[in-house]
Parts: sequence; C-alpha cells; structure tokens
Amino acid sequence: MTRIRIDPARLPVESRELRQEVRDFLQREADRGVFVPNEPTHPATDPTRFARDCGAAGWIGMTWPRQYGGQERSFLDRYVVTEEMLAAEAPTGRFFTADRQSGPLLIKYGSERLKSMLLPGIVAGELSFCIGMSEANSGSDLFAAQARATPVAEGWMLNGAKLWTSSAHFSDYMIGLFRTALATAENRRHGLTQFVIPMGLPGITVNPIMHMSGEHRFNEVVFDDVVVPHDHVLGSVDDAWKQATAELVYERSGPERFLAHFHLLPALIDHLGADLGLREAEGIGRLTAQLHTIRRMSIAVNSMIAAGEEPTVEGSLVKELGTLWQQSLAERARELSGPRADRVVERTEDALFRRRLDAALVTAPQITIQGGTTEVLRGIIARGLGLR
Repeated sequence: MTRIRIDPARLPVESRELRQEVRDFLQREADRGVFVPNEPTHPATDPTRFARDCGAAGWIGMTWPRQYGGQERSFLDRYVVTEEMLAAEAPTGRFFTADRQSGPLLIKYGSERLKSMLLPGIVAGELSFCIGMSEANSGSDLFAAQARATPVAEGWMLNGAKLWTSSAHFSDYMIGLFRTALATAENRRHGLTQFVIPMGLPGITVNPIMHMSGEHRFNEVVFDDVVVPHDHVLGSVDDAWKQATAELVYERSGPERFLAHFHLLPALIDHLGADLGLREAEGIGRLTAQLHTIRRMSIAVNSMIAAGEEPTVEGSLVKELGTLWQQSLAERARELSGPRADRVVERTEDALFRRRLDAALVTAPQITIQGGTTEVLRGIIARGLGLR
C-alpha cells in the first residue's frame, strides 16, 4: 500500500516579488495589444508572439538545466508564473504542454541529441508539443493502446490513430505512446514505447474535432506508415508505462486543474452584488473554501515534485478534486444566480457573468476526460489507499 502524503506547504516569501514581475510583464503584453486579459470571448491577437515574448522573459523552462536554456529555478517558482498566467487568461497554449511535461520528459529520458535539438527551441517559445496517448477504443486506459510501432531499417514505422489530442493542429512535435510488443499475462503494462514525432512527417493526418462551443482544441491524429528515426525513441523500448505515469504527475497536479474556470467565481460574486442572502453567502463561502483547500493541496504536491519525488497518487487526487470543483462551480453558479441569470443585462458585471457561465456550462463536461477520466483517477487513488 502506498501511503498518501500531502504535507502542509506554502509558497516562499520570495515568490511575491516574482508574482509582481509576472504581472508587470502581462500588463506590458496587454498594453502592446498581444492579448486581452480577463476576456473569455476575445481570442489572443498574436499567441505566437506571446510565446516568444515569454521565452525572452524567462518564463518557459524555468526549472530546466542551464545548458539547455533553463534557469534551474524551483517548481514553486514555475507554480507562481502559471497561476499568474491563468489568472490573466494569457494565451499560453503554444508552449504550455512543452513547458509542463514534454520538456521534463525529454530531460529525463531523451538522448543528448534530442535534448540539444529541442529544449532550447522550447525555452525560446518557438516549438510547440502535443501529447498522443488516448485512442478511440481505450480512452484513458493507456495500457489498452493499440497504435503500433514496428521496427524498420530506418527506425520505427508508426500506424494507428490518437484521439482528443489537444493542440495537434499547430504543434511541431508529439510525444506519442505506441505499442511495440504485446502485453504479457503477468504484466499488461509491458510493450509500450514513447516516441518523439515531428508533426510534419509524411503520413501524418490531423483531423479537427470541433468543440460544441465552436472552438478547435482537439484533434484525431492518424499515422499511416510514418517512419521516425531510431534515436527518436524516448527512454526504454517496451517499458514506457513508467515514463507515462511520471509524466502525468506534472499534468495532473498544477493550478490549471482548478483555475481553468476559476474566473466564473469572482464574476458570480460581482453579479450577485453586496446584498447577499444567506443562501448565496453560504454558496459563495463553500466554493471559496473548497478552492482554497485544493490550491493548498496542489502547492503541497508541487513541493514534493520540487524535492525530486513523483507523487503520482497525490497528483491524481488534486486532479480529481479539481475536476469535481470546476464542474460543480458551473452548476452552483447557475443555481445561486437564480432568476437574475435570465434578467435583462444592464450592467457590465451581468454581461460578463453570462458569458462566463455559458462558456463554463459548455466546456465543463470535457474536464472529466482531459488529463485522465474520473474513473481512472479514482482507481489510482484506490490503489494508493490499498483498496484494490
């Protein structure tokens, strides 16, 4: 049995200065028209430029070794930067996946050639990555992956498809999980290998999956006899389940797992106004207390990552609770607003709340899937508690 441990932890006092630095940077970007902060329906004016500006400012690859362009700062410093980016709704999509998980995975398991070739470009905000894990018939059960990689003279030939691949339509590279051997009766985790895949290779087709909001976030990525070189294998052949599990710790424990819809809460408070009834005050208080608790847990888990640990179970717990909170936030906001949500919009606060509520209600269902379904996360947590 793995003991679940979430020790109390706080951000260091020095993070206050860093937080102000990031706020000043974001304000300059907004003043230059690169993006419009805190406006959910306004697309970024120039996300590519924003990524490069973040690279120049040192906000990408902060924790990475200096030899690859990083600064060797702590994960808690990166945590502060991420919080501020999320709070301003900055357009981080061009670099966020690479910064959060692809880069650390390359550092740990990539060849020296791959690291030297790719990490400086990520740090500069010039390279985007996507993650190829889920498939049509396996969902979040990574061990059921069927997309195959077969050894050939030039390297490995990839065939199959990945589904729900965020940002594949503008990514330069994918880190994809492929089956290189059959699972064994003793170990169903055997036979999976990760590859670094240039998205411009012949045989790769990216099919958009449109969100019900009209946005293009997800994709199906089809591989038809795609050949990658031998040295694009990441880590060990047939044993990538350990790598994929470690990678998901970065994905599941950060502030993005509970701050994606956070802006609906202050919008709800402004919408309700100062004259709150007992029901509204209790609802706001409960949502706020839950958010505070999840944030403290997230900081604790990232403190463990900063100490060199891989808190897989604890990270899954943060993701699970963050998912539940964000989904309940949308429904609770609609309930607390009551008839006010349908009244004629007269104030700016009312209009903003309606836009945020509509967006949250449409996008809340996807939170259950991205980063691991609720059922899979609960299985991981149950194993950690010795219940299965």
